[in-house]
Amino acid sequence: MLTDHLPALQVVVPLMAAPLCVLLRRGWAAWLLAFAVSLATLAIAIALLLQVQATGTISYLLGSWAAPWGIEYRVDAVNAPLLVLVTAIAAVVVPFARASVAAEIPAAQHYLFWATWLLCLAGLLGVAITGDAFNVFVFLEIASLSTYVLIGLGRDRRALMAAYQYLIMGTIGATFIVIGVGLLYLMTGTLNIADLAVRIGDVRQVRPELAALAFLTVGISLKLALFPLHLWLPNAYAYAPSVATAFLAATATKVAVYLLLRFGFTVFGQSHVFANLPMGKMLLVLSIAAMFVASTVAIFQSDIKRMFAYSSVAQIGYITLGISMLSVTGLTGGIVHLFNHGLAKGAIFMLLGCVALRTGQPSIERLAGLGRRMPLTAAGLVIAGLSLIGVPGTVGFVSKWYLVLAALERGWWWLAMLVLLSSLLAVIYVWRVVEACYFREPAGEWKEAPLSMVIPAWLLVAACVYFGLDTTVTVGAASDAARALMGAVQ
Repeated sequence: MLTDHLPALQVVVPLMAAPLCVLLRRGWAAWLLAFAVSLATLAIAIALLLQVQATGTISYLLGSWAAPWGIEYRVDAVNAPLLVLVTAIAAVVVPFARASVAAEIPAAQHYLFWATWLLCLAGLLGVAITGDAFNVFVFLEIASLSTYVLIGLGRDRRALMAAYQYLIMGTIGATFIVIGVGLLYLMTGTLNIADLAVRIGDVRQVRPELAALAFLTVGISLKLALFPLHLWLPNAYAYAPSVATAFLAATATKVAVYLLLRFGFTVFGQSHVFANLPMGKMLLVLSIAAMFVASTVAIFQSDIKRMFAYSSVAQIGYITLGISMLSVTGLTGGIVHLFNHGLAKGAIFMLLGCVALRTGQPSIERLAGLGRRMPLTAAGLVIAGLSLIGVPGTVGFVSKWYLVLAALERGWWWLAMLVLLSSLLAVIYVWRVVEACYFREPAGEWKEAPLSMVIPAWLLVAACVYFGLDTTVTVGAASDAARALMGAVQ
């Protein structure tokens, strides 16, 4: 039956569609294919999530070679919701992209843009679904190489420098990851992640295990832009085409966080070395630094995309803060913030794409009077901004509520206060947007962006409110993932 092959189709469909875009050589046809593929992958991801919730972990053996000898695709409570997030963002971004891509990328390059975008989607989905450690590296490189191209297609010449900077940092991160995977293979003789989790507990050679953990942690931290390894992110987000920024901000760093969770808990959770290392404390310190330093830098940015790029570094700090507490409640808060931040930041960068369509590279000055000229766009920015702050009734409040609960469970009142204080910094830079939109005279005679851009952006804005009021789906999935991860730790 076709449904038996859904795990493979999740990756194969976008991977095979990418060269078809090149063969079509028509921008509109490539866009139509990308839209159909994004809807298909979303349907597959939802079907996989429902199957996991009904029957448990799905193991798909490629070529019928039994694991751990053959390559396995594995879907469980941890990665099934991530597949839905990535594909849902893709399904929303593609219809938004039609007008945005036409305005920001030369028409002759449209079909190449969509081919690259589909490769990026396939790479991200492959990273999330594969059960093979070396395949993680392969798919990560597919996603990264296509990301460099997507960023470099920006009309600002600084996009090329941003892409080059990301290429250097990303290559270093990928090298660290493949070295870590190689050390794990030397110690255990397997690349299957589930098998690694079983065998690593029997390893008694402390030094290579420490080295593998160090290489993987640093390499993955580069990919997820954990402070202070975030230097590639602000320029990449600021100068990439609006479509690329919206998609990558909502998905790429979230997939990297998943890798940190997968290797940190599933693989090294059974390790004697991991149990004796202060990993939680180190991650806690870096997370707090990200929350305060990145938010402070965001306050002083004049380029609105750079402002929210630094905000992303701070929000990643909240995600890793939840992970650092090594508890079910903390992990639930971190994982649910992974989803919630994807929704909020995807909405913000899509709305900034609407602004860019009318004003060029958006800045605080160009937002002046936006509430009068582009009321739907301005209102969406405010609501998504309130989610970043953590105002009740938005998804951001749900995340921070669980982080505060996790801190109080440990008796860390000081940490709960730091979460609240860091949120006040978000109030400052979000207020700069509100003040410019509603309390300044209009800077130009602009009109609202096309509905083909506004409606998809508002779908994510509406999701920021809906999932802030009804947490059954998001918190339920995050709780299941947290319990599965903590159950893997000895």
